[in-house]
Amino acid sequence: MGLQHSYRLIAPFYDLAIERTTRSPRQRSLAALPATPGRVLLAGVGTGLDLPHLPAQHRYVGVDLTGAMLRRSLPRARHLDFTAVQGDMHRLPFPDGSFDAVIAHLILAVVPQPALCLAEISRVLKPGGEALILDKFLRRNQKAPLRRLLNPLARRIATRLDVVFEDLLDGEPGLALREDSPALAGGWFRRIRLVRR
Repeated sequence: MGLQHSYRLIAPFYDLAIERTTRSPRQRSLAALPATPGRVLLAGVGTGLDLPHLPAQHRYVGVDLTGAMLRRSLPRARHLDFTAVQGDMHRLPFPDGSFDAVIAHLILAVVPQPALCLAEISRVLKPGGEALILDKFLRRNQKAPLRRLLNPLARRIATRLDVVFEDLLDGEPGLALREDSPALAGGWFRRIRLVRR
């Protein structure tokens, strides 16, 4: 089952499963957005769970692979300057250096090629721009046998359970780590800030 098909089926139930659990970590991550008005990309905007928590001074572009998810995001963006774009996180339809910030909540562990997704995030960020990441990651050399056992099934349905963030960052020298904090589930979910060199 392809990712787009999976999320078309999941879209009606996604909020019930995710919204309440991730609300507080999302808000803490989004508090790091710069105060100066700018252009902000919501990478994998999904149903728009971040949108109600965003300040109104920025111009936002939300990208998602699935039209069903994007349609659900629109009512949540009424108070914002927001444009929804259907697109692939592996090949973002924007020129280099298009955004002052990128919000990447629950996307790097979802896409089939997280290293390529992070490279695209880096590419579209302006120098000095920040990426705000919230997702589930394994740590390097972490055993996590149950997660690894469940990963082949989980990645076919909705998400990967085996992404090691440190490996992704090592492959993207244009980004520097600014913050890495536990966010949820005993540190399995992490709140990460990166800056574009």
